[in-house]
Amino acid sequence: MATIRIGTRRSALALAQSGMMQRAIAAAMDLPLEEVVLVEIVTTGDQIQDRRLMEVGGKALFTKEIEEALLDGRVDIAVHSMKDVPAEQPPGLTIAAIPEREDARDAFISRDYDALERLPHGGRLGTASLRRQAQALALRPDLQIEMLRGNIDTRLRRAAEGDFDAILLAASGLNRLGRSGAVRGFLSVDAFLPAPGQGALALQTREGDTHHAWVPAMNHGPTALAVAAERGAMVALEGSCRTAVGAHAHIEGDRLTLTTEMLAPDGTARWRRAGDLTDLSGPDAMDRARALGLRLGHEVHAMAGDQQVAV
Repeated sequence: MATIRIGTRRSALALAQSGMMQRAIAAAMDLPLEEVVLVEIVTTGDQIQDRRLMEVGGKALFTKEIEEALLDGRVDIAVHSMKDVPAEQPPGLTIAAIPEREDARDAFISRDYDALERLPHGGRLGTASLRRQAQALALRPDLQIEMLRGNIDTRLRRAAEGDFDAILLAASGLNRLGRSGAVRGFLSVDAFLPAPGQGALALQTREGDTHHAWVPAMNHGPTALAVAAERGAMVALEGSCRTAVGAHAHIEGDRLTLTTEMLAPDGTARWRRAGDLTDLSGPDAMDRARALGLRLGHEVHAMAGDQQVAV
């Protein structure tokens, strides 16, 4: 009988990410790998491939069924992409650990062009992300944005077959799947501020199950601080699949710098604020990082107003 059961989506990327966590958790618990098993769960978000998520309920569609399995006791840990995790945790569940973040940037992928600025006038850009749409249109208002859903390999195949002049994907997922060879270039964090939590994973469990050895072993303090700041901004900005919101924090020495923004969906306006947090030690560091995000996010929201896309 398995000692630890890890709930995961069934996509190739989710299984790759969960497999990494499976091996690390087994090592932290000093268990043979066969006692830490993956439990594949099909989510509603995985079943809907022909529409933007904002049309059918938002990014919680990628976590709901896995969280239900946690609450029901069918799994013990859930592995999520942090950018898919809603701002508020369901009662009884908590994010127990955040491993070290992968590359947070967006990647530019194209069969025929090596940079966004080299796309032809009126070029077709594939993405289902309202944030990426708005950021791309802010730089290239002539582009035609076309909806692109599906797993990473499906998206890469469509780009290679010329269905789009270019597509944008998270660099972290490409790296974890071993598909980084498809990348023509990386988009600057300044022009394409990532989604809150992009590149990070969330290890979720029941509130009463956070005493196990895997929790401190898997948690990367600097990443957790950065993500706390970004998710604070997300809460203030009401970040969802219906809003074009970016937030990214980086740490140098004892200083955390957070930048957050909201954009008009058509890219015609963007509102941005940045701020710093010093002295990252102490038991209240996570709370102060989140408070910084909340403050900057509220400031941006006050400037931008309601930029949600009607469904």
